[in-house]
Amino acid sequence: MAQLMVIYSTPADAAAFDKHYADVHTPLAKKIPGLRRFETSAGAIGTPSGPSAYHLIAILHFDDVAAIQAAFATPEGQAAAGDLRNFASAGVELLIFETKPA
Repeated sequence: MAQLMVIYSTPADAAAFDKHYADVHTPLAKKIPGLRRFETSAGAIGTPSGPSAYHLIAILHFDDVAAIQAAFATPEGQAAAGDLRNFASAGVELLIFETKPA
């Protein structure tokens, strides 16, 4: 398996971010070909020492890294990636990695 982890910095207008994410971005993301599972953080994101600078984390599961790369080459993947500029102005980091059982 492989994951795409998307880490969103805290926006100036959290309510507007959350509305766009729920109403527009999530439906786009769920149409990405090859997506096996889609999860998002719920509630505040903290660190062992207190609050973090992050508002939301999304984890998208795929069969492997090649499937992630192929998915984002599709029109659906391009639409989801292109939508980031519409609501993630505070910053976003994307991490791609293979996973294995521990």
